Amino acid sequence: MPSPISPLNSYIPPTPSSPLSAETFHIAGILTTVFGLAEIPPDASEIVCLWLLHPRQDSQKDMVGLATAIVHDYYDRRKKSSANSKQKGFIAVAFDARNHGTREIDPMANQAWKSGNENHAPDMFSVYFGTAQDTSTLIDFLPAYIFPNSERSISGHFALGVSLGGHATWLCLLHEPRITAGVVVVGAPDFVALMADRARLSKLTSWLQGDAPGSGFLGSKHFPTGLLETVQKKDPAAVLSGQLDASKKIEFIRTGVYAHPADDDEGKAKTQSILDRHLRGKRILCLSGATDKLVPYRLFEPFMSWLKGIVTPAGGNGGDGDIYLEDIVFKNTAHELTEAMMQEVLRFMYDSVLALDRPNGAKVAKI
Repeated sequence: MPSPISPLNSYIPPTPSSPLSAETFHIAGILTTVFGLAEIPPDASEIVCLWLLHPRQDSQKDMVGLATAIVHDYYDRRKKSSANSKQKGFIAVAFDARNHGTREIDPMANQAWKSGNENHAPDMFSVYFGTAQDTSTLIDFLPAYIFPNSERSISGHFALGVSLGGHATWLCLLHEPRITAGVVVVGAPDFVALMADRARLSKLTSWLQGDAPGSGFLGSKHFPTGLLETVQKKDPAAVLSGQLDASKKIEFIRTGVYAHPADDDEGKAKTQSILDRHLRGKRILCLSGATDKLVPYRLFEPFMSWLKGIVTPAGGNGGDGDIYLEDIVFKNTAHELTEAMMQEVLRFMYDSVLALDRPNGAKVAKI
């Protein structure tokens, strides 16, 4: 059963007309479940693979409903479509995140500060950073297991993550070039802001001590310098903006006021270079709850507003360098995956498959 905090608890997928096939493989020491192999049309030589990354304290077993709904919906839409593009097969893959499910070593490492885990920040970032790395490893080796005779090829990789899996999906989008579309459900693109806010709410000694609240948090035992250095290199908000201004992040959590400085021409060129390197031609859908208290959207709104403000405006002709970005915040929605969110997921997944055949890649959306 999903954990009490699981955002999947609120989503009950419709009962499909037929169950979805599932087959488990042992790949690189990871039990990996592939959904939809039996449903691939006989004439489909190219396959799109969706990587499903689960929430904290859940496991791959909790992703069965999502896999079933998404794969069946894709084929239902294909049947109703008049598109002349070549039929592609569609599969979904799930595996246990590090220290979860069959890979659990220390249950306390999956808890937060309020539950007594003093290492909450390094434990959480290392788990989902490692899970993103595992995704890349499995992308390398999956074809050898599911298509041993090279009878089909995987022509596209997408990722969808919920909560902790959403954090990992952001890392997959940034650091795995083979993943060209991603859905982040109640996930965080700014780890420092998320942890600083939790430190404040948890009334950690490292937050309360110092000249002002929060001034002693970064670099303390709750957020060691070594962790900060890794976050600087990997976290979306730090990587894409080209800097991690720790003092401004802490002030933002303390006061609620934060604004990215305006870039000069040199800064804009640097930013564009970073975006090209990490997100060129990718499609991103972010789904958040306006009343989410566990991963509050307000913490990431400055970063998301900045990012949406520097991507090519809607209708721009960025060609294969376009970034398609949708950022949807649902009213009266907490830390959950709702039916309304799921409808956006299904629409985005199908459109992303079709986008693989478009000569200029994705068109840019600025929401």
